[in-house]
Amino acid sequence: MSRLLIKNGRVVDPAANLDQIANVAIEDGIIRQVGANLDASGAEIFDASGCIVAPGFIDIHVHLREPGFEHSETIESGSRAAAAGGFTSICCMPNTDPVNDNATVTSYIVDRARRHAVVNVYPIGAITKDSAGEELASFASMKQAGIVAISDDGRPVMNARVVRHAMEFARALDIPLIEHCEDLHLSAGGNMHEGLVSTRLGLRGIPRSSEDVMVARDILLAEVTGVRYHVAHISSRIAVEMVAFAKARGLKVTSEATPHHFVLADADMLPYDSNYKMKPPLRERPDVEAVTHGLISGAIDAIATDHAPHPGDEKMQEFERCPFGIIGLETALGLALEQLYHPGHVGISHIVKLFTQNPAQILSLDRGTLRPGAVADVTIFDTDRKWTYDVAKSPSKSRNSPFHGRTFTGGPVAAIVAGQVVWSLGGA
Repeated sequence: MSRLLIKNGRVVDPAANLDQIANVAIEDGIIRQVGANLDASGAEIFDASGCIVAPGFIDIHVHLREPGFEHSETIESGSRAAAAGGFTSICCMPNTDPVNDNATVTSYIVDRARRHAVVNVYPIGAITKDSAGEELASFASMKQAGIVAISDDGRPVMNARVVRHAMEFARALDIPLIEHCEDLHLSAGGNMHEGLVSTRLGLRGIPRSSEDVMVARDILLAEVTGVRYHVAHISSRIAVEMVAFAKARGLKVTSEATPHHFVLADADMLPYDSNYKMKPPLRERPDVEAVTHGLISGAIDAIATDHAPHPGDEKMQEFERCPFGIIGLETALGLALEQLYHPGHVGISHIVKLFTQNPAQILSLDRGTLRPGAVADVTIFDTDRKWTYDVAKSPSKSRNSPFHGRTFTGGPVAAIVAGQVVWSLGGA
């Protein structure tokens, strides 16, 4: 029997309505007790004094690039970056090569994760075959193989009829449909948000309406079909308003925001620096404020990184030619604390909920709590620890981050998966 006792931490578990100084006893990978004065005999001790002890953090939007693009990231390297960011579960998008549009690819990812990942890895399957937007993928067999949702992610489904059929099947299988909301006709050729900054830099813009049109279309279809519908990486103030409206109407609509979209605006970009190029693009300051307010109010349900690794030889091209995307697993918690907690917008319980209970509910994962009997996935973090992000030391195989050299107040201390410390500040 393996035993671990996490002592003296502030245990915060929104799913169990728990916020108190307590110990957490773990046996054979399962939470056994949470409380004071627990028996420590024969247990390994983790002293969490001065730290927050939370359910393991869940990132529902990650690109692991395997199979097909292992030069950018692998399941192993991405999982190690996740652990270093305090995440114990990650959900990987299907834009691999081959695309995860069938049970064979899903099973491959599940097997590779079982053998090489240090955190839990949950695959997300494609909506359409080869993510081409035309013929539906094999949802039922992929679900049996292990997918937890469907999405074509960076290649949004433009055909509304195909989306409606996908939603009907997703509802029947009780899995959510996740949409990267972008009208590709409106955004065609764009490299950053359409506005004063893009005009000043001479770069073709991506209008806010390209996101808003797709969110509006999908909410209408979600109402017709009754599907669990999730908006990925929401970035537009109008899109946030529409999601809030859908929730008020009782629709099964959820959304996520990335740290870069509630921290950075297009005016914060270093000119032509490809580390600031992503989709959706960094928008204007009122959009950033709307996304922040959405996280505070509950219109936005979760924080997700959209961790999108690209190697230097691809990313460090001319701005117009380089791929979209940045890495974000290791900086997510620090940015959330910086923008939401330290200014006093929300309390720690709300931060934890955005990383744990809500993501688990969105994808129906059996994680996100420290209740006795739950799998012992635990994130330990310190809200006051000063640290500086050095992208060169990242476990990720890629270095495309706009936050290199940024100093944070607060960050992860340890990540525990099924009772095993897979990463700690001291170097597990």
